[in-house]
Amino acid sequence: MNRITSQTLLGWLADGQELALLDAREDGEFGTSHLFWAVPCGLARKEIRARALLPRPAVRVCCVDDGRGAAEALAAWLQSAGFTDVSVLDGGTKAWEAAGNVLFSGVNVPSKAFGEWVEHHYGTESVDARELKAWIDSGRDMVVLDSRTMEEFTRMSIPTGISVPGGELAYRIGDIAPDPQTLVVVNCAGRTRSILGAESLRRAGIPNKVVALRNGTMGWELAGLRCDRGRTDKYQPGTPNTAALALGRAQAFAEQSGVGVIGPLDLTRFEDDPDRTLYVLDVRDPVEFRAGHRPGSRNAPGGQLIQATDAWIGVRNARIVLVDDTGVRARMSAAWLRQMGHRDVFVVEGGLEAVRATGTAAVPVPELAAAVELLDVSGLLRLLDSGARTLVLDLARSVEFREGHIPGAVWGVRGRLETLRPQLEAAGHVALTSPDGMLARLAAPEVKALAGAAEVIVLDGGTEAWRAHGRPLVKDKTNPPDEACIDFYLRPYDRNAGIEAAMHAYLAWEIDLVHEIERDGTVVFGIPGQDGA
Repeated sequence: MNRITSQTLLGWLADGQELALLDAREDGEFGTSHLFWAVPCGLARKEIRARALLPRPAVRVCCVDDGRGAAEALAAWLQSAGFTDVSVLDGGTKAWEAAGNVLFSGVNVPSKAFGEWVEHHYGTESVDARELKAWIDSGRDMVVLDSRTMEEFTRMSIPTGISVPGGELAYRIGDIAPDPQTLVVVNCAGRTRSILGAESLRRAGIPNKVVALRNGTMGWELAGLRCDRGRTDKYQPGTPNTAALALGRAQAFAEQSGVGVIGPLDLTRFEDDPDRTLYVLDVRDPVEFRAGHRPGSRNAPGGQLIQATDAWIGVRNARIVLVDDTGVRARMSAAWLRQMGHRDVFVVEGGLEAVRATGTAAVPVPELAAAVELLDVSGLLRLLDSGARTLVLDLARSVEFREGHIPGAVWGVRGRLETLRPQLEAAGHVALTSPDGMLARLAAPEVKALAGAAEVIVLDGGTEAWRAHGRPLVKDKTNPPDEACIDFYLRPYDRNAGIEAAMHAYLAWEIDLVHEIERDGTVVFGIPGQDGA
């Protein structure tokens, strides 16, 4: 197995060639300390995540961990799966730090750091929670726009706010606030999407005054104010009446940022190029994507893409092509990607003219074709009612298990299943499940190796099928406890205790990122050739 030093990796980060830097630890472990450009690719979901992040098997890959051996395991699996240029960082994060390099905590760090850079660079205006509350109480002419997902908005929102995810803001603002005297306030849970959403409207050049809610819903609650729960107010779907105006604004921002414009034939040539990694990302709303999209594209709603680029883009210096229906959302997202330092970013004119696919696009995972013994919901119910020793093992992420699991199910992390060996061996039957059943199918051979004589079966369709069958789920935020959630980097709202302290720590962490990237020395934001980039 090829091993490289920290000095070699520094050279790779600077040479302008394609590079994927994959951290093999689980997400919660990754979030404690990692390299700035590392992308989480934990062993538990390696088959799914690696193929989504690495669409080209010949891409240069470096695997890293903290020295526990997970990097070697990931590298070995990548090679067995056909990836041909795989290395391991010798000594992992400990060697990287010992060589005088910087490590970062948290997740989505490049995007979070970029948000802080944007605020400093453009001077994004903001308002604190108590002043906004006074404006609301006074009936001021304004709109409060929540740039998170609808799911997050429903969980908690600022009173009077409506859901307008970040990628939709510049596209729909002309319809939402046609009067230039209307004040526009953009919020998220913390800082990044508030800043980027507000600055998107400012970069688009709308005539309204635009401000971000400083520290988002966290700042609101830390000020002693109450968020609303359960609201579903959102923008009017469909093509806005002011789409032409929005396109002109987005074109100007994209041109200033150096975004390339290509046609469908150019995209086909990109897709046929074996020497470059290509991401084709559809930045529309998920409902629109499911109704029809270009085959081979993945859905990456614009605002969420910019605030979590490492969820979709795993290769530095890859080609990135964004598609949508009118060109507005693609151009706004592409402009920000360029300013984040992504070099080859394009939008496609007419990229959706030949839409053929519907539903949710899935990245092929060949391992899912392996034969496993399946059981439907009715079969599992009969087994549970029979009195046989049946253990239901749920491999969902810890936060998903907390939100709802089959009664009596035990939670486990794939890759840590050895800790459950006594329970597995004591069972007569082990029924594996996960949210959609995919991870359960992938883990079945590993569970069989630990379960002794127990019969191992997979719930067909996973916990989603159980729910669709009308069966009850158990919700328990304390199971598993915070300290056991190694597979997910808990946000302040996800914690069972110390939430207020965690909010303060999180906001301080975000604010300090702009200084941390200066210490790192490998991070350059801004339009290439401008802004000092």
